[in-house]
Amino acid sequence: MTALLGLLLLGLLLSTVAPRLLARARWVEREPVLGLLVWQCLVVAVLLCCLLALLLATSAALPELRVLLFSGAPHGVEAAYGLQDAVGWGRLCAALLAAGGLQTLFALTREVRSARALRDHRHAELAHRAPELPASMSSRRGRRKGRERLVVLESMSPEAWSLPGHGARLVVTTGAIRQLTDRELAAVLSHERGHVRARHHWLSQCAQALATGFPGVGVFSAFRDQVGELVELAADDRAARRHGRTTTALALAELNLGRGVFGSCPPGLLAQSPKRVDRLLSDHSRLPVSHRLRLTVAALAAPVAAVLLAAAPGLSALL
Repeated sequence: MTALLGLLLLGLLLSTVAPRLLARARWVEREPVLGLLVWQCLVVAVLLCCLLALLLATSAALPELRVLLFSGAPHGVEAAYGLQDAVGWGRLCAALLAAGGLQTLFALTREVRSARALRDHRHAELAHRAPELPASMSSRRGRRKGRERLVVLESMSPEAWSLPGHGARLVVTTGAIRQLTDRELAAVLSHERGHVRARHHWLSQCAQALATGFPGVGVFSAFRDQVGELVELAADDRAARRHGRTTTALALAELNLGRGVFGSCPPGLLAQSPKRVDRLLSDHSRLPVSHRLRLTVAALAAPVAAVLLAAAPGLSALL
């Protein structure tokens, strides 16, 4: 019973205190990729606490499952968990955690299906506006596995975006081509290519599903908000490493200058553009390697701690 309560307390601590500390951390903007890793480890640790607590609670409520779970365990391991005397608590916790698990599964399924339908619609719309060349006329380079196709649309508005998934596309308008220099255009394409190759859409879908499924849980809403910002910063850094910070900042400013985001900022991702430009133009260095290593170890320690806490009674019985 101690392991079950410990998992619930650890999950509560990680879902309340840790997100507040992480949201206020200034180093996240300097290391967005590392920030994404830390957030993912935190969310995985919370989900692991819930999943392992569900397993122990169900074992306490159902003797048949408990016998199956500890069938190959050495003598004394099952008694160390004290699940025999926690049938009432086990049923209550199992019902609550199972409801949360089903809600997570439904929310994730709904989000994935919705995102896939929207992506298919956008691919179909793009194919209608810019039909592809026949296979016999397309270049071998464009058909290489892992290569994103570049699509140019006729439009006066300077825009660029990516369509991830199977047959990923990098889309740029003729307005952007006219307005940007060659280096700035290359930086924009590198930014969008970074989103596609890092599978940022998967991360965004999972974050959105968790936040939608559990609107009252702060860690999931903070995860969604932070992911939306950090994936843009990570893509900015990718473009800046290849084409320079000034070039990337100028390209970002040029694309958004006509939308009013550098005055009274509208809500959403466009409102982050001035902050992203300032960040690119500022002289900010990366964290020392030792600092990044410590943060990585601390992030990985969270899910490991959940597993060790669940296994602690069994390990103590063997020693």
